[in-house]
Amino acid sequence: MATSSAASSSRLVPDQLGTAGVVFLVLAAVAPLTAAIVVAGLAIGLGGGGGTVVAYLAVAVVLLLFAVGYAQMSREVVSAGGFYAFVVRGLGRPAGLVAGFIATTGYNFFVAGAMGTAGFYTSSALADLLGIDVHWYLSALVIMTAAFLFARSGISISARALGIALVLEVLVLVAFSASVLIRTGFSFDAFSTEAITGGAPAVGLLLASTAFLGFEATSLFSEEARRPERTIPRATYLAIALIGLIHGVTVWAVVSAVGVADAQRVAEQHLADGDLLFALIDDYLGGFLLGVVVVLLVVSLFAAQLAFHNVAGRYLFSLGRAGVLPGGLARTRDNGVPQGALSVNAVFAAVVAGAFAAFGLDVITTLVPVMVGFGTLCIIVLQALAALSIVVHFRRAADPRMWSTLVAPGLGFLGLLSISVMAVANFGLLAGSEASYVTALPWLLPVVALGGFAHAAHLRARRPEVYEGLDVDLERFGGTTPTS
Repeated sequence: MATSSAASSSRLVPDQLGTAGVVFLVLAAVAPLTAAIVVAGLAIGLGGGGGTVVAYLAVAVVLLLFAVGYAQMSREVVSAGGFYAFVVRGLGRPAGLVAGFIATTGYNFFVAGAMGTAGFYTSSALADLLGIDVHWYLSALVIMTAAFLFARSGISISARALGIALVLEVLVLVAFSASVLIRTGFSFDAFSTEAITGGAPAVGLLLASTAFLGFEATSLFSEEARRPERTIPRATYLAIALIGLIHGVTVWAVVSAVGVADAQRVAEQHLADGDLLFALIDDYLGGFLLGVVVVLLVVSLFAAQLAFHNVAGRYLFSLGRAGVLPGGLARTRDNGVPQGALSVNAVFAAVVAGAFAAFGLDVITTLVPVMVGFGTLCIIVLQALAALSIVVHFRRAADPRMWSTLVAPGLGFLGLLSISVMAVANFGLLAGSEASYVTALPWLLPVVALGGFAHAAHLRARRPEVYEGLDVDLERFGGTTPTS
């Protein structure tokens, strides 16, 4: 077990974040403007067409059902381990380590891939607006360095910076939606049976779910939140509701602007350039604001980079503190920032992205599909594991609250399980590439899972004090001890 000295240098600073701060961190990871530009066009063109808004609302309902059980679990488990900690509590230590390995792999991959996305769009913006030609990796490295420095300054600093970026992103989307409402009006045909069942609604549901990635991060900041047993559930409900509202209204505005019946055809015409929302903003708000949107897209990408960097760092920190990974990952600064874990994540992302750049590989067709695609799959599966762990935990405890501990989270689990299956079955679509080396990536998931089980067996046999202490690391208000 850790000594008191070690514990004092491996502790996050509590009482730094209120509900608003946690929501800002989560919504910044979701990156509303980026998701609206990148995901919405894909979901409409390849998925549900004019009825895509229903897919976004359906995902929001699934996640809100999950959040009912999540709220109960977060009152018992307060840990920077997030969903890893939930799975330890609900499904036991071996399954918990599988979840921890999936989370750590997924978020570290995602940050590396996000470097590519941010670098590519930043360099494109510099070329379009200023005529400056900058290699995407240089732009990506600057953004990653800035994200690390912000994260190193403290979680409250990150929350304030992300809050400003978030407000600017949402204002642009609100302005666009309002202009469509005034000039064209919102069409209720988007909710007709014909629109909902047209196209490929299952694909639309899968793509819509990716626009919510990041909501699960609320529990990661529980140790740094004020009154986490109340702050985290509130932040989770609020984050999911706001994400659903922002995306739902934006997509409704898009399909109304182009015509519900023609939405899929028009979106397909813009898939190659990914400029559906850009074209509509240019039409409805004018060329000047289009330039502003390009700048805000870069801001949005930086905000997402910072948010996911914080998330990846906290998973590494939690596993380091528990003794599962090297203890240096649990080293914190005086301000409570997990500097060791953040440094490892930043270096990993920079090295991986740098390797793709050094070999001259196209960032959008290689780095992004591989790293963001597999990272997204890991996060979706992690959400389903967490939902299952909540149901199992409360059933084992014979909790009498059937709605909040069985029915709602059970329905949420079934929804998330369905999305996970669709993600594996349509991984090429999810990743944005049908290249064989991309479509084979889901096979890495069982490899990561086997690694988690193998490490659990190793700890149980060779380091039993670490294995038995996995549940001790979970700061909590109550609950049962995990099964072996």
